[in-house]
Amino acid sequence: MSNKPLVGAAIIGQSGGPSAVINASCYGVIKTALDSEYITTVYGANHGIKGVLDDRLMIMDEEDPKELEKMLYTPSSALGSCRYKIADPDVDDTDYKRILEIFKKYNVRYFFYNGGNDSMDTCNKISRYCAKVGYECRVFGVPKTIDNDLYGTDHCPGFASAAKYIATSLMEVSRDSKVYDTGMVTIVECMGRHAGWLTAAAALANLKNDGPDLIYLPEVDFDMDQFIADVKRVYEEKKNCLVAVSEGVHYADGSFVSEAKTSGTDGFGHAQLGGLAARLASVVKAATGAKVRGIELSLLQRCASHCASLTDIEESFNSGKVAVESALRGETGKMVGFKCDRDNGYVCHYELFNLEDVANTEQKVPLEWITPAHNGVTEDFIRYCLPLIQGETKQAKEDGLPSFVNLKKVFAK
Repeated sequence: MSNKPLVGAAIIGQSGGPSAVINASCYGVIKTALDSEYITTVYGANHGIKGVLDDRLMIMDEEDPKELEKMLYTPSSALGSCRYKIADPDVDDTDYKRILEIFKKYNVRYFFYNGGNDSMDTCNKISRYCAKVGYECRVFGVPKTIDNDLYGTDHCPGFASAAKYIATSLMEVSRDSKVYDTGMVTIVECMGRHAGWLTAAAALANLKNDGPDLIYLPEVDFDMDQFIADVKRVYEEKKNCLVAVSEGVHYADGSFVSEAKTSGTDGFGHAQLGGLAARLASVVKAATGAKVRGIELSLLQRCASHCASLTDIEESFNSGKVAVESALRGETGKMVGFKCDRDNGYVCHYELFNLEDVANTEQKVPLEWITPAHNGVTEDFIRYCLPLIQGETKQAKEDGLPSFVNLKKVFAK
């Protein structure tokens, strides 16, 4: 492998569920690539890998630099996302032949894919295929997932901002739920299919004495009888009870507690969850007779750029920047990740992880960070998470509303 920069074009694509800072990572790639003397043109794939397959590539060189800068504070995926699973190239190489055709058409020598577990799998497959057919292209994964479940890295871009929103929302809901002289049980459903990082972040609100009384994560089996007993105990003591629960909590047999567990799957075969808060609220009301409210945060968790963590924004931008710099140095088949030191303040270092190791491997909340009663998290989690939510967004406002990026979207022909 040559460690000299290749001369050619770069493609950046976004995939999977968006976040408040996925565009900050994307901008890190775009700006660094535009500034490179070796990268001739920077293309944005419209709707991820499908944009490559469909030959829908936006010329980022045509965009106004000032407008591009707004990507730092714009939620969702500015280039468009997708949930498209490409086959194993050894089984069906149809998509790969098409990708190679597009790469050759535009002389693409750098490919960056911004996403989570499944996106890293896509990235890994493309990297392996390029090596197999002898096409020199440096392939990099740029991490993104509010689920915080990518292997190897200390945390994932997007998680901190979603965590900050959840903790803030739990503080606000806590105040609202206690306003009357009658009791209430409030159940807040947070995202997290198999990993409970986001729901655990609700515990940060307890630092200000406005957090949940009970927290349930999918890392441990859910026991409905114990859940009802927990709620009854807290409610009888306080005449109020606030619960945070992951959408993916499951029984000992692996079945989801959510009543919406069979509502369908996404493009990667993952169950579409939801409706858990309403189901648990119904169960608690029947068991206690108390006034109960179920709240599903849903998409608000991943698009709340107004509540983004500045630390998250800066680290996300740098992850894209480091990806380009590393590719120019000759690295390929890697994902940019974080190694962090919390012993004396907080310091984040950027490291490269092999895509082969990252792809399709979920990193869950350590069991030792979950309380023995399985209804809360320990101080170790707080120590881990708190530094990540620091700093306020510098998002510009016009007429009292956020000023988001609006791309020209000039397509290559």
